[in-house]
Amino acid sequence: MESLKRKSGEAISSESPPPPQKKKHHGEDVSPLAEEAVGCVHDVSYPEGYVPSASSLQFLADSKPAKEFPFTLDPFQSEAINCLNRGESVLVRHSFVLLVLFFPNKESRESEMLVSIQVSAHTSAGKTVVALYAIAMSLRNNQRVIYTSPIKALSNQKYREFKEEFSDVGLMTGDVTIDPNASCLVMTTEIWRSMQYKGSEIVREVAWVVFDEVHYMRDRERGVVWEESIVMAPKNSRFVFLSATVPNAKEFADWVAKVHKQPCHIVYTDYRPTPLQHYIFPAGGDGLFLVVDEKGKFREDSFQKALNALVPTSESDKKRNNGKSQNGLVMGKVSEQSDIFKLVKMIIQRQYDPVIIFSFSKRECEFLAMQMAKMDLNDDDEKGNIETVFWSAMDMLSDDDKKLPQASYICYAFYEMLLQVSNMLPLLKRGIGVHHSGLLPILKEVIEILFQEGLIKVGNTHSSYILKISFPIFGPFILLLTFNWKTKTENFLQCLFATETFSIGLNMPAKTVVFTNVRKFDGDKFRWISSGEYIQMSGRAGRRGIDARGICILMVDERMEPSTAKMMLKGNADSLNSAFHLSYNMLLNQLRCEEADPESMLRNSFYQFQADRSIPDLEKQVKALEEERDSMIIEEEDSLRNYYSLIQQYKSLKNDIRDIVFSPKYCLPYMKSGRPICIQCIDDETSPSFSVEDHVTWGVLMDFHRVKSVIEDDACKRPEDASYALDILTRCNVSKDGVGKKKIKIVPLKEPGEPLVVSIPLSQVTSLSSARLNIPKDLLPLEARENALKKLSEFISRYATGMPLDPEEMDVYIQSNSYKKAVRRLEALENLFEKHEIAKSPLIEQKLKLLNRKEELTARIRSIKKTMRSSTALAFKDELKARKRVLRRLGYITSDDVELKGKVACEITSADELTLTELMFSGVLKDVKAEEMVSLLSCFVWQEKLQHAAKPRDELELLFTQLQDTARRIAKVQLECKVYYKLHLTIPFYLFPFCNPDIWSSCRCTTRLVRVLFGYDKKLAVHPFLSFFGIAEQGLMGGRIRPCTLTFQEVGVYFQVQIDVESFVSSFRPDIMEAVYAWAKGSKFYEIMEITQVFEGSLIRAIRRLEEVLQQLILAARSIGETELETKFEEAVSKIKRDIVFAASLYL
Repeated sequence: MESLKRKSGEAISSESPPPPQKKKHHGEDVSPLAEEAVGCVHDVSYPEGYVPSASSLQFLADSKPAKEFPFTLDPFQSEAINCLNRGESVLVRHSFVLLVLFFPNKESRESEMLVSIQVSAHTSAGKTVVALYAIAMSLRNNQRVIYTSPIKALSNQKYREFKEEFSDVGLMTGDVTIDPNASCLVMTTEIWRSMQYKGSEIVREVAWVVFDEVHYMRDRERGVVWEESIVMAPKNSRFVFLSATVPNAKEFADWVAKVHKQPCHIVYTDYRPTPLQHYIFPAGGDGLFLVVDEKGKFREDSFQKALNALVPTSESDKKRNNGKSQNGLVMGKVSEQSDIFKLVKMIIQRQYDPVIIFSFSKRECEFLAMQMAKMDLNDDDEKGNIETVFWSAMDMLSDDDKKLPQASYICYAFYEMLLQVSNMLPLLKRGIGVHHSGLLPILKEVIEILFQEGLIKVGNTHSSYILKISFPIFGPFILLLTFNWKTKTENFLQCLFATETFSIGLNMPAKTVVFTNVRKFDGDKFRWISSGEYIQMSGRAGRRGIDARGICILMVDERMEPSTAKMMLKGNADSLNSAFHLSYNMLLNQLRCEEADPESMLRNSFYQFQADRSIPDLEKQVKALEEERDSMIIEEEDSLRNYYSLIQQYKSLKNDIRDIVFSPKYCLPYMKSGRPICIQCIDDETSPSFSVEDHVTWGVLMDFHRVKSVIEDDACKRPEDASYALDILTRCNVSKDGVGKKKIKIVPLKEPGEPLVVSIPLSQVTSLSSARLNIPKDLLPLEARENALKKLSEFISRYATGMPLDPEEMDVYIQSNSYKKAVRRLEALENLFEKHEIAKSPLIEQKLKLLNRKEELTARIRSIKKTMRSSTALAFKDELKARKRVLRRLGYITSDDVELKGKVACEITSADELTLTELMFSGVLKDVKAEEMVSLLSCFVWQEKLQHAAKPRDELELLFTQLQDTARRIAKVQLECKVYYKLHLTIPFYLFPFCNPDIWSSCRCTTRLVRVLFGYDKKLAVHPFLSFFGIAEQGLMGGRIRPCTLTFQEVGVYFQVQIDVESFVSSFRPDIMEAVYAWAKGSKFYEIMEITQVFEGSLIRAIRRLEEVLQQLILAARSIGETELETKFEEAVSKIKRDIVFAASLYL
């Protein structure tokens, strides 16, 4: 791709207006930052062979703009709008400005210019301005425009926003359809993809497509929807991409330019209107420590002071919290004594409010809010306004639904002994709110309105301000509320406790953002939050035009390295990497459409583009390595290579013998304190890999312990099958790496170093002594450790071999045929060494070292070439063939023609299409009542894990058994057809345990490699990064593993994992079958909440998704002429679509 780069708006004109005068906000003197120069860079990606013409760059703007704004536009906004006026498309992102411009082919007329623009800007930088202008321009030109968003709630909000701005706006989310023939349609991305597959007339009429939050394309589950939609987009349409910041914006633009065969322009800026300050609040402390200032400088001295101020959490507190110390969650503490109460109080006193407090758990979020029970942030007038809004919204509910716990109070059951009820309305009236996915949707929207609409920009200090909140109450009636303030800007809610989903899409900034933890649970373990997650949430801090700066506060309850903090606070945003994967629904829809082709979709995917992109760099690497290898001339190379091969075999056999002898089964009885043990110095980089002898030293065994696995199943292993580590006293060299992290290297006893007790894996042991030394129990004093090592040194000087235990004495005798064979082969190799002609050759070590380097280069070249072959091959080609075999075997297709089953599966996108289709054709859904059917279908939409789920009644359990049998049959067919699921990971180098990619040359994922990847083997691994991505150890066994990209910053790999039959079957959960059955039978919502432990919002979301599945089944039954089933599905919809579950959104 060619590239053209220029800069614009780099300097402010001398005629720029002077900085505004000081304003007062909450009694604080605030000096708004001067409008400094805001430059933006304009870059262009051209498709191969494209030659730009002068006419294609001609400015075609009308004399009158399509929309005027009541404020001065930033340079990037002006630049983007100029591109739109030329007929170019736009992408807006949160931290950069990225404009993707598509220019037409030469034969296109100037008036029909087709360009796409990608704009990215900070959350507070007004990215929506460009989208609003695109919509206004489209409506002015009588063109149709589509606005897509990732979530229904955001679609509802955007509909409300656009409806206030423009009149000709419709909404399509699956739940709600309003004016589907409008010129501007707001919809979810899934709806847009479905319309393209069905060949809707609207698709042919679309001139502009707006993709909101396009960085969702990296989402593992839903990201493929964006890729499909972009690839299938009409060639005569233009695009507006709205996205968070991504470092590889140019790569995305190159892909778009290639797919649509038109240039792609990128305009971006690093300017953030409201700079951020980052503070640390140490657990148990009383103050804030500034660690990153508004200029982005990391203050390490302040960081160390913050860590020194940490008050250690007591062991009893940790046990009560399952080993995890949580800010403000220590049971037994009075709320006024909790860290969160002290911090919020400090924020209010320093006038840092409004504040959003992010927590990574719904229950924790509610519990923290309960800590504020004695805090009141609003006056009587504000409380009256909140009460009016609250009850006006609640009037939409029936009298029974108003009795729901969440409608009048929050129920919190974090611990069984702490079941307590707190009134929701008084909590809101005190200026405190809670927002997470488990809340009733109507409550979430009330809280959003209270938080969002109260953000009024102060015009001058003596004016009164009017807030209008409008939402429908029972149809056409609109409630308009007007509130007045005399001298200050106010929020109804000054303190909002929210989960991280609140940071996605919603335009609700605050002055301050608080993180209650620096770790989050990712499904496997607690890990540090990533820099991308931190950027997304911290972006809510700082309101443009109101705050001079935004404030981010990290509540830290454990020590962390400065390098970890820097990576979190100053790291880059997450790259936009493809999460493309195949599905049966996609494959069937591609086969059904005449103009579509599965292989074409794969070829044009962003995944394939990223794989192909790495090839030129890999070719350069191969050329350089081959030149270095070929320049090495070695005398007697053939004979030397034979000797080198013997050395490698000898070392491999020694390792095999050691693994058998020192397996837990045989050696654990001899692991006694005081026993000298011989260990490998594996961290000694000077140890020659071609040497026959191991580089070893001695230590004294103090204790041993079992190593806990990252997976729960490891706890059930037998002792002899588990992993163990030894605590030994030996001599070590302590140093620090480039980022200040302490490094400990085991060195020989005679070398200088410190006597330390370190933990090593059992596999590092080479021999055990039959003797035991008398070592003192207290080794804390340095003198005691030195004396212990002195005893060890005297023992080794007296007995050079350390009086090793004879393996035949261990466990009477090691009963292993592989051990006996290995010993015999080792003895034979020793004889060959003595007789080898090259053994006595002069300079043998230098020659072996040179040959070793040559072998390393050859292996590296072979590995890179294998990577190139896998990259140039069509991605997912093997999986595509395997999935077609599954479809043919199950009768969904014959050759490439879609049969009746396939037509049904084409309609199902919200559930497992094969399992549901098989149930439908087996007659299970036809032979049961509608209530039982929806109860069974709830197993397809419920994904949360419940500890104590109610067991379904007998007739429902029988249906669930039939579902499990069907799912098991489907899984076995996929296993027999060799369907591999491809998992693509991009691992930063600092998490990557191997700088040398030779390890990936293995086609199969062996037990040894799995243990390395999960961090069990401390010889090689430094971080169990795979658990970060939620990949189970069992899932990798036997799977294929290959690299796909390799750069200086990160390594991209993908795993091909075979389906696990029982895991697939267990993915269908019966947890809410009883609740859904009762709902379909007509029970009140508060009644079904008494038979399940789930959050109200979670259950409502599941029932709404269930209705979506039923609507898809109605279309599926209609497509094959099954009128009886169609009627039953419609009956099921009528039974569940009622009352609070389907209450209209306040935004509509």
